[in-house]
Amino acid sequence: MKNVRVRFAPSPTGPLHIGGVRTALYNFLFARKHSGSMVLRIEDTDQKRFVHGAEDYILKSLKWCGIEFDEGVHKGGEFGPYRQSERKEIYQKYAEQLIKQGAAYYAFDTPAELESLRKKLEEEKASNTSYCAASRGSMKNSLNMTADEVQLKISEGEAYVVRFKMPEDELVNFTDIIRGDVSVNTATLDDKVLFKSDGMPTYHLANIVDDHLMEISHVIRGEEWLPSLPLHILLYRAFDWDAPQFAHMPLTLKPDGKGKLSKRDGARLGFPVFPLEWKDPNSGEIYAGYLESGYFPEAFINILAFLGWNPGTEKEIFSMDELIEEFSLERVGKAGSRFDPEKAKWYNHQYLQARDMNEIVPLFQEILKQKNIAASDDFVAKVVEMVKDRADFVKDLWDQSFFFFNQPEEYDAQMVKKRWKENSPQVLGSLQIELDKLEAYSVEIIEITIKNFLEQNQLGMGQVMTPLRLALVGSGMGPGVMDIMALLGKDEVNKRIENVLNRIKR
Repeated sequence: MKNVRVRFAPSPTGPLHIGGVRTALYNFLFARKHSGSMVLRIEDTDQKRFVHGAEDYILKSLKWCGIEFDEGVHKGGEFGPYRQSERKEIYQKYAEQLIKQGAAYYAFDTPAELESLRKKLEEEKASNTSYCAASRGSMKNSLNMTADEVQLKISEGEAYVVRFKMPEDELVNFTDIIRGDVSVNTATLDDKVLFKSDGMPTYHLANIVDDHLMEISHVIRGEEWLPSLPLHILLYRAFDWDAPQFAHMPLTLKPDGKGKLSKRDGARLGFPVFPLEWKDPNSGEIYAGYLESGYFPEAFINILAFLGWNPGTEKEIFSMDELIEEFSLERVGKAGSRFDPEKAKWYNHQYLQARDMNEIVPLFQEILKQKNIAASDDFVAKVVEMVKDRADFVKDLWDQSFFFFNQPEEYDAQMVKKRWKENSPQVLGSLQIELDKLEAYSVEIIEITIKNFLEQNQLGMGQVMTPLRLALVGSGMGPGVMDIMALLGKDEVNKRIENVLNRIKR
């Protein structure tokens, strides 16, 4: 394989969707697998849709994900500049080259004339209702004017665009690494605009020119660009350039129903579709991010890797290095991949369980700090170890362990009604006397003490353990009662037993 150079080329028209992150990830994995280069290029030719802050958001998102670049807007490189708005003069030269070669032409049609053309073709039930080879002969363009007429219009400042002159009734054949061999008849294609009246190129021209000048070897992008590939192949041919290899990834589909995953699906179903939180600068609306929702970046990357790709084994948890080692475009499927929010939580759960305690404790300490709770790292580590298997996120640890840090303020009414018996206060009070005698307060000693107490008083386990859990926790949740007791310590257990005896009167 020749020297691999790939690029991720987002447009700063809004936040980076998880589909975009997946595109960046697949490019990154492919580049690293083949010891190639990864380029970050910002395609900001659509100035009307430019969103302030979007480029910075893209950079921060990719950094959080651990997707690294060798060249780009933030690093520079020998193929820069890497922002298309800074390459404006380059594109005009190539647009003029296509015109001179007869592969493109000036078009002076107004929006009203274009709308009139569309309606006319629809009324005639034409097979192609766009500005194309069949209709361009009746339009206001340089193909139907003399050179002097064209120059006069340009000199007078009349607005124009440059359109590609699509060949008539020709088969364009190409091979896509994921899709295989594809053939498209140019009779179904329109004469796309390459250069706009505002002096900026469209995606089609800028994309081709930049990929060529930056020596991109493989273009890995979303399926939505597949219909544009015949035009891009023809542009490479018009310039007499070697085209890169193409791979068009399948769509990321919404969890339910049909169609592509959108930010509305996330809002509707309660899960993020952006890597980081995004505040729309126009509406002020805030969209959740995976970072702020408590996901580890490694889990997020693992989720995205499996949206279209599979390793051919049962293994589901991969580090970035393992993904690089295993990844291949040949194992990316053609069909769209449905996003599963519950599976995403499962991934984060797996990473939480495998996380080193030295990493989890400081994260949980931040949550405790916000609640004005001071506890030693040693105590917090023991709490986390006891409850983390019930948590998907670090924030869940509080919901599973709050009773270790605060005495119960109230007691579960249903549990009290069903499980707190007339003799519960007497039983609990008698047990407290025995527990208070203990000098060592380990799980093993507490277990022996309670077992002896049950035998001596001919009591069942539920008669003691249920009111005891109620005293300690306030409900039926939590890990083993004896584990809770050993961690809380004798003094705290005594306080909680006394508290429940004073507060529950039956």
